[in-house]
Parts: sequence; structure tokens; C-alpha cells
Amino acid sequence: MQVEEARRLLAERLGGGSRPPSPESARAAIARLARPDTLGPLVRRLSVGGADLAECTRLSYRHVLGFDKLLLLSGAPRFMLRVHFWHGRTGAVPEDIHNHRCAIASAVVRGRVRMECYEPAPYGMPAVAYRETIDGPGGAWRLRRVGDARLRLLRTERFGAGRSYGLDARTLHRVVSEQPTVTLFLETAAQRAATDVYVRSEGAGGRAAAVRDDGVGRPAPPPKTPLPPAVYLAELDALARSLGY
Repeated sequence: MQVEEARRLLAERLGGGSRPPSPESARAAIARLARPDTLGPLVRRLSVGGADLAECTRLSYRHVLGFDKLLLLSGAPRFMLRVHFWHGRTGAVPEDIHNHRCAIASAVVRGRVRMECYEPAPYGMPAVAYRETIDGPGGAWRLRRVGDARLRLLRTERFGAGRSYGLDARTLHRVVSEQPTVTLFLETAAQRAATDVYVRSEGAGGRAAAVRDDGVGRPAPPPKTPLPPAVYLAELDALARSLGY
């Protein structure tokens, strides 16, 4: 599949009306795109660079939670298609419990992840709640401390290669990579201006715990540093070869 075909598929599956796409329609789209015979040619085409290379690398960076986040296709404001490389680096910061501004979907291309879903509960585990905003596409994170909270684990599920899931924008969750893993990740049209982030109180780690706090509850996350084009293209080349292209 080539770039314009992928764009058409996403536009058709996600729709263009005023109503946001459902998590299931996002999941169906990402499952189709993540098939090796679909993703392989697309990534191979992108791995040689092109007119969109500067924009893609500007919005691709090493996430504070330990994975490389590479933009493949931008269809803003309707969608953003990314690939996440979880390298299994030692010392990576654990993922916080969080939700999103939009319905999202993810498909495991290689490796395995564990997903945990949570809900607020009066007698759940203690956590510190933050409200996160972002300064536009590719902009800095802004975290504002909201207060103490408690969360209850609803379910845990493991996803291996070939499996996919979709989540509503408000679903609280966290994802743990259990080995070096590649996932295809789809962001749909934004439904909210901010997200909720929870840091478990009994241990350090996570996006909010990894940042400097200015003393009044406003953590300052590290800046997003765009990946150099050579690194971006090399990661796509390695993925294409692993898919047989």
C-alpha cells in the first residue's frame, strides 16, 4: 500500500463528519494498516524520504516513557498515524495511567504489550492526579497538579503481534512493553483540550514523576527533541526489512 492509498483508507474508515469516529472504527482501520503486506510497502516507501520528511521528523521524538514515536502520516485534524518503537531500554520510565484527547487505536506489529484499564474508585490505590495540556502539535507538555485520587484496576489484557484495540478518549489506561515491541498507533480527531494523568503514590516513575516540579504543583516535562532524519529513516528501513520489504 502506498501513501495516498493509506490516506484514503483512513479517511473512509474514520469519516469526515462532525461526529468523532468510534474506537471500533479506529481499531478496524489500524488492524487493516498493520497487516504485514499493507504496512511493509507503506513503510518501505516512507523509508526513502520524500516531501513530507521534514514534517514527519519534526513530529517524531524519543518519548519520555522510553519509546521512539515516529509520525508516518499526518491527516490533521482528522488523524495522525504513528509507529511506536519500544526498544526495551534499561532505566525506561514506567508509563503513567492516563487517557487521551481523542479516540485512539493501536495494533501490535511485533512483540507484546500489556494493557491495564482503570477507573476512579473511593477505595482504590492512591495516586496523584494531573491535568495535561500541550502547546499545539509537537509542542511542549504542560502538567498541572490537580490533587490526590484513588483508582481501581478494571482489567488487564495482553496483546501480541496481529492483535489490535481501540479506546474511547476518556478511558484510563497504561501500556507496558514486555519485550522489544513495535506498534502502529492511530490518533483520531481531538474531542478534548486536556487529558488526565495519574501517578501512583507508592512509587516513583512515570511522566510526571520524571519531571522537575517548580514547587507549586506545575511539573516541567523535558522538551520534545525531534529525531534526526537519519535516525528516523533508519528505524523505518529496519521495520520494512523485518516485514520482508
